Amino acid sequence: MAAHTDNSIVIEAPFDLVWDWTNDVEDWPNLFTEYSGAEVLERDGDTIRFRLTMHPLPNGEVWTWISERTMDKANRTVTARRIELGWFEYMRLHWTYEDVPGGVKMRWQQDFTMRSDAPWPDDAVAEKINSSSKVQMAHIKQRLEQRYAALAVS
Repeated sequence: MAAHTDNSIVIEAPFDLVWDWTNDVEDWPNLFTEYSGAEVLERDGDTIRFRLTMHPLPNGEVWTWISERTMDKANRTVTARRIELGWFEYMRLHWTYEDVPGGVKMRWQQDFTMRSDAPWPDDAVAEKINSSSKVQMAHIKQRLEQRYAALAVS
């Protein structure tokens, strides 16, 4: 059984800024609240392979994994996948950016299946991803709109 999540938010800033800032993986620890580290391991054109590290859980456990991300600015899309899967059989992500009244609509879609021996079923992980995505998108919106306002002032 596959799971699917779909979340979006409108960011009040021009496309080029939203694109550049949200695709600067090395800066993700400053953009997302859940990441303590983002290390680019390899670049090949518009594709990057990188390691993400989350902040420690209350029990001290730290989750980290390698992903690959291909950015297509001309088509305003990003496709990504986890390379180190952990409890996932697969994890694929698709980001889109669309000009809408009031800014840029950033949309994240994720498709995945948990391994049969995972401690959580697909639906529980989808619920967690949806919840986390809403929090992260709201934080990113706030950060990018603040950055854009600061640029407009200077």
